[in-house]
Amino acid sequence: MIDEHEIPTGSRLYFGKSAKLKREIEAVSSEFLGEAGFEEIVTPFFSYHQHQSLNEKEIIRFSDEQNNIVSLRADSTLDVVRLMTKRLGRSTKQNKWFYIQPVFRYPNTEINQIGAEFIGNNDLSSSIGICEKVFTKFDLNPLVHISNIKIPKIIAEELNLSLDIFEKAELQKILSLEIDWLEKLACLQRPEDIDKVIEIVPQNIKVELKKMKSLYEKLNYKNVHFSPLYYVNMRYYDELFFRFIDKNCTLAKGGSYESEGLESTGFGLYTDAFIETLIKK
Repeated sequence: MIDEHEIPTGSRLYFGKSAKLKREIEAVSSEFLGEAGFEEIVTPFFSYHQHQSLNEKEIIRFSDEQNNIVSLRADSTLDVVRLMTKRLGRSTKQNKWFYIQPVFRYPNTEINQIGAEFIGNNDLSSSIGICEKVFTKFDLNPLVHISNIKIPKIIAEELNLSLDIFEKAELQKILSLEIDWLEKLACLQRPEDIDKVIEIVPQNIKVELKKMKSLYEKLNYKNVHFSPLYYVNMRYYDELFFRFIDKNCTLAKGGSYESEGLESTGFGLYTDAFIETLIKK
């Protein structure tokens, strides 16, 4: 029997200090995003095309009145791009949008987030810069990991490896291949070491490493590590990618992607993890 005061596992309850922090984080983020030229959008809780963003096993689904499959919002990125390019594009020229809203994952997980999408832009430095301002406002200095999703894909294809090796971070299997340039690439973390690695990797990987270097050089934030072999199986982030991490807790992540024929960039700041980090501080 479930007590009347119980809440489902995976749902969120904020009160007192945590509720105040949530409101402050959202207010500060809204201010910085507004200053950067972003306008707010609130998308529907229900969507027809969430399976194009995530694995279907993560999606909470049911049927509408005509028996079409409807999903509870599990991701906001592609919905925002579609709505702006296909539904609202003729009524506004705005291409910078942010949202403060939860997403929901199967079976009953609620994730509060603050996200932003810069449609038609391929410069990820602005997304990192906004996250930096928000974290600095709350006296946090998380580490930024910069990756390029294309690099493990190239290596997997050319060396006939499974992408699972990279997704599971099975470094030992990578090192066991005894390929000198691959070992150097796997060990690359410090930005000051990237030029030495660029010199020895194959040309197609050299191009992708230079993109990581170029992104780093645009940043004022210098608490940065490179993670060139990091891979996550996402349906849209397909090139440059970043994560803000504090004590093994991911506070934000974002990247570059293509949707509706447009190169775009975006990020999500994870409010729940942010609040937990501040309370523990």
